[in-house]
Amino acid sequence: MEKYAKGKLPDIRRTVEINSKVERVWQAVATSEGLANWLMPNDFQPELGYEFTLKTQFGLVPCKVTELDPPKRLSFTWDDFGWQVTFELKEIGGKTEFTVIHSGWGEPDAIIPRVQQKQSVIRETLDIGWGHLTEGLRGKLEKDDE
Repeated sequence: MEKYAKGKLPDIRRTVEINSKVERVWQAVATSEGLANWLMPNDFQPELGYEFTLKTQFGLVPCKVTELDPPKRLSFTWDDFGWQVTFELKEIGGKTEFTVIHSGWGEPDAIIPRVQQKQSVIRETLDIGWGHLTEGLRGKLEKDDE
C-alpha cells in the first residue's frame, strides 16, 4: 500500500479499458438502471446536488451528486464519512478508459461505525471490490455489445 499522506489512507484508483463507446459506458455509470446492473440498487438521478441512496449489504447508504460533466465525469459522496466516489471516462479510439476513484479516506485505525471496522480494513476490502466491479462492468458492456 502507498505511504500515507498526513496519516490518511490513499485513494483507491481502478482503471479498465472497455471496448465500448463512451456514451454507452456513460449510460451504465450515470443512470439508475445502469448502476443497478453492475453496482447496486439505487434511486440515483443524474442531477447536480441530487441526494440518493445505494442499497448495500449494510443497509441504505446516503449519497449526493457533487460533480456532473457528461460523458466525462461523475462524482458523488458515499455515506457520511467524507468519502467521495468519482467515475472518469475518456474516449480512446472507439473504446473507453473508465476509472473509479474512491477518495476521502481517514486515519487507518479510525473506526467506521456502520460496520465497526477500521478504515484500513474497509479500504482494503473496497479496493478488491472496486477491482471486481470494474471488471464486471467491462465484461457486461462488452458482452452486450457483441
